[in-house]
Amino acid sequence: QVQLVESGGGLVQAGDSLRLSCAASSGRPFSSYVMGWFRQAPGKEREFVSAIDWIGRTTAYADSVKGRFTTSRDNAGNTVDLQMDRLKPEDTAIYYCATRCNSGGRYYVASEHDYWGQGTRVTVSS
Repeated sequence: QVQLVESGGGLVQAGDSLRLSCAASSGRPFSSYVMGWFRQAPGKEREFVSAIDWIGRTTAYADSVKGRFTTSRDNAGNTVDLQMDRLKPEDTAIYYCATRCNSGGRYYVASEHDYWGQGTRVTVSS
């Protein structure tokens, strides 16, 4: 079992930055988990944003955020962050961190993740 709690969302203007954080608690070491960020805009399906491997060496991003968002993790502190720069109105969504029991599979597919946080809302005004 993994508990995930996101924080850091808010209302910002286009071009601003926000940093989201996800705190994890589990019976297994945090470094056991590949971590992902997803988002869901009103009326749309949940979509992949970014992923980071066990030690933070390898990351992946959706094309829509590549070059603007950066994910990182602190295994000692059991947290994974998402730094979001040059925000756009189309980034408005609820952002979730997620992980899965099986480290294999498709990191970009929401349905293949077993554990989710409650989400944090990000609103970007134009």
